[in-house]
Amino acid sequence: MSEIKIFRIIGTYRKQNKKYLFRKEVRALKEEDALEKAVSQITSIGIYRRQINIQEIKEISPEECQDYLIRELSQ
Repeated sequence: MSEIKIFRIIGTYRKQNKKYLFRKEVRALKEEDALEKAVSQITSIGIYRRQINIQEIKEISPEECQDYLIRELSQ
C-alpha cells in the first residue's frame, strides 16, 4: 500500500495587475496529485489556470510542515 506524502508547492499568480506569491502544503500520493489539488484550491478564488506559475514542488517531512492540521494528520 502506498504512503501519503506531504508536498510544498510554491508559485505565483496574477490578479488585477498584481503578482501574488503563494505556498501550499498538501497531502497526496504523487507529485502530480499534489499539484492538481493545489491548483484546484487556487482556482476556487476566481483565478484561471493560465495565471498560475508554479516555481517549486518539493516533498517535505511532517516536521517541516507549517500547517498544523496536515502535520497532525501525518503522525
